[in-house]
Parts: sequence; C-alpha cells; structure tokens
Amino acid sequence: MKTTGFYPCVRVDAAGSGVVSRAGGLLLTDAVRTSGLGAELSRALAPWRKPLVRHDPAKIVCDLAVALALGGDCLADIAVLRGEPAVFGLVASDPTVSRTIDALAGDAERVLKAIGTARAAARARVWALAGQHAPDAGIDADSPIVIDTDATLLTAHSDKQGAAPTFKRGYGFHPLWAFVDHGADGTGEPLAVMLRPGNAGSNTAADHIAVVRDALKQLPSWRPGTRPGRKVLIRADSAGCTHDFLDWVAVSQRMSYSVGFTLPDDFDQVLPRIPKRAWTPAYDAGGKVRDGAWVADVTGLLNLSTWPKGMRVIARKERPHPGAQLRITDIDGHRVTAFATNTARGQLADLELRHRRRARAEDRIRVAKDTGLTNLPLHEFTQNQIWCAIVSLACELTAWMQMLAFTSDNHTGHEARRWEPKRLRLRLFSTAARIAHTGRRIIVHLARDGAWTDLLLTAITRLRQLAVPG
Repeated sequence: MKTTGFYPCVRVDAAGSGVVSRAGGLLLTDAVRTSGLGAELSRALAPWRKPLVRHDPAKIVCDLAVALALGGDCLADIAVLRGEPAVFGLVASDPTVSRTIDALAGDAERVLKAIGTARAAARARVWALAGQHAPDAGIDADSPIVIDTDATLLTAHSDKQGAAPTFKRGYGFHPLWAFVDHGADGTGEPLAVMLRPGNAGSNTAADHIAVVRDALKQLPSWRPGTRPGRKVLIRADSAGCTHDFLDWVAVSQRMSYSVGFTLPDDFDQVLPRIPKRAWTPAYDAGGKVRDGAWVADVTGLLNLSTWPKGMRVIARKERPHPGAQLRITDIDGHRVTAFATNTARGQLADLELRHRRRARAEDRIRVAKDTGLTNLPLHEFTQNQIWCAIVSLACELTAWMQMLAFTSDNHTGHEARRWEPKRLRLRLFSTAARIAHTGRRIIVHLARDGAWTDLLLTAITRLRQLAVPG
C-alpha cells in the first residue's frame, strides 16, 4: 500500500486481548522480590495491618513506589498498576490507598522508622548480591564510601501544612537529602530525607547531623554504637561548612569530609601572595588536565584555629566560561572557589576533582523530582513525610534494579546502569507484551524483534537468578 504521509495509516479497533502495555515493569517487581523489600516491609508494617483486611499496607506502599518509578506523581496514578493485574497482582482501590496513607501518617514517626528498618535490611541484601559493584566494595580510608548531602526547594501550589516562604521568594518546602554515590559507573541511591518547611535554614547543623545519622543507619557495614571512621566521606556544599556539623563529623564520628568553603572577604589581598609554583593544573571530569584551571593549598594563609584540627583548604581558580558574569571577588579575570577537607593524602587535583563530583547529588535530586518529588500531593505534613519515604523507595528500587540487572558484560548493559528514569521508561518500562495463561502459569511474551527485548529479557533473568527463594 502506498502512503502519502509521514506515518502509516493503520486500522484501529478494541478487539485485542491478553495485552500488557508496561511489561518492563517486571524489572521493578523483580527488584522488590530479589531485594526482599516486600517481605521486610510486610514485617515492619505489620502493626498497622488491621485484622481481616484484604490489602497489606506493605503491598500498597510497594505499589505506590513502583507507580512512581513508572512515572506517576500522585496517589491516583496507582491505577496504572491496577489495570495490569497479570503483572502487578491485586492493587488496592483509590479510597483504600488514601485510607492507608492516612493511617500511616497518623503514627508517622514510628512508621518512618519501620520503613527505614526494612530499607536497611533490603539494602544489605542488594549490596551483598552486587559484590564488587556495590558502593561499599573495597572501601578503605583512601577510597571511602561517599555520602552526599544536599537540599532542594519544592513549590507548593496550595496552602499545605508546613509550607512556608523560601529564600528564593517562593513558597513550599525545603527537604534535606543524603545520597550514597555509586561512582562514575553507576548512579546513586537515597539514604535519608528530612522534609522541612520552606523557611528552614540551608546551613542548619542540627538538620545535617540528623540526616547523616539516619544515612549511616542505612549502611550495611555500620553497627550501632560504633564510629564510621575514615571509611566514610561526607560531601556537602558550603551549607555543610559549619563548626557544629564538622565537629560532629570529624571529631565525634572521625569521618572524612569534603565541604564547600567560603573564602574570607579579604582573600583578594591574600591571593597575590600565593607563588605561581604553588598552583598546579586542575583536572576535568574525566581526570585529564583542564586548560585554564589550577588548584593550590591555601591552608597556611587562613586562620583556621576555630575549625576542627586537620582541616585543609584548597582553592581553585579558573577562567570563567564565555558569557559568565564575573563577581567582585574574582581577581585578574579568574573565578576563585574553595573547599575544605581533612584528607591528608592525595594530589590536590585529585582531591578537588573528588569534591567537584559532589554535583552528582544534584543529579540524584533531579531523578527524585522525576520520580514523584516535584509536587508533594498531600495536605498534611506527616502525609508528605510518608510520601517522601515512598519517593525514596521508588528511587532505590530503580537504582537496585540497575545495579543487579545491568552489568559490564556488554556495552548496552553497562550504559543502562546509568540511565535516568526518562530513558528507562521510554526504552524498557513501557515495553508492550502479550499475556498467555498455561495451566497455573502466566507467561509474558515480549516482542521477538523489539529494539530492547534482549536487554530487558537478560535483566529480568539476572534478577530472578538472584531472587530470594520462595
């Protein structure tokens, strides 16, 4: 048939049967099974399961997390799963979901602690299964596990409990997050989140300590009552550079840190005193020498007597990119920034590159906003605390799935471990298939010639080989 337009003109009817439009969601349900998250949540949330109820609160929480990972952003989007019972099982109705969230929010502190316990147990299993690909594989003082902290602003378009004006003249919330970095070959996963009003301070030490303390509880290698030591590195922007926070990190917990450092106002007078030989070339993101950027240790030129012992301040100067607006503190056409660390060993350029990779935390926040965080959909503050926990679960399921299912066996699988939600949804999660029933078994037939069928089938097979028996 000859066509006269850009696309084929096909006949459309509603006679199809046994078709599922999100067969790729099996990656997420298998991640729940492989990690043991479903069983852990069921045990943790058992006190909130009423007698004779049909729907386990843990299943509802898991369903919401899967719905967010698939692209949802409100409670009602769980309907995407309800329409595919062959893949996602029995899914609660909207009123049941709403009542369950209300019940959990009524005891939010205990519920969040219970969910955190389940997450930690599931994370320990996932990292053990990941082996050398796990974030804590081969860590030591020279190559520590990295925890990034960062805050973000969320706009509230209605008068929600806890919403307040923000420092950017907006209105909403100012949650603080902690993520574990997977390194250059992976993504990252959330460890802890603290939902705060929009007027919460950016550099509140108590909030940073609370979030990092919760994050440490999620590390499989950490034991209650012990100090993490130099095997853990805390990275933060200048909001984390406060005396109380660094005293707790470096002195109380003896951890390593790398935080943004605000140079004193008179540093423009100090800068000319740094000899040219003290400046060494900086590295780009790939670890290669970057033209027009240098780093130098300026610890001896600053008064750091009130800061924790062992602090070093490393400055970076670079030529601003074309079109950048120079600031009054920029000297001789160079932009000067600095960070502080208590790491004593290593080349300056390596330490500066390690700190600059803190920007990955911003990638993790962008992923979270693409996974239900952009708009907190509920009214009560405690309800939105539960929602943030579900967002964390959704991000973790995606990260765990990628860590276990996509290995370096081939180029496509290696690249897929770094795919963000949008690409995963377009290429894998939205894969269509045909459902077949054989006896008591359900078989999902993927398209034989699908562009991503081999990758999807291989990933599902790997997850099921690692799954918890039964």
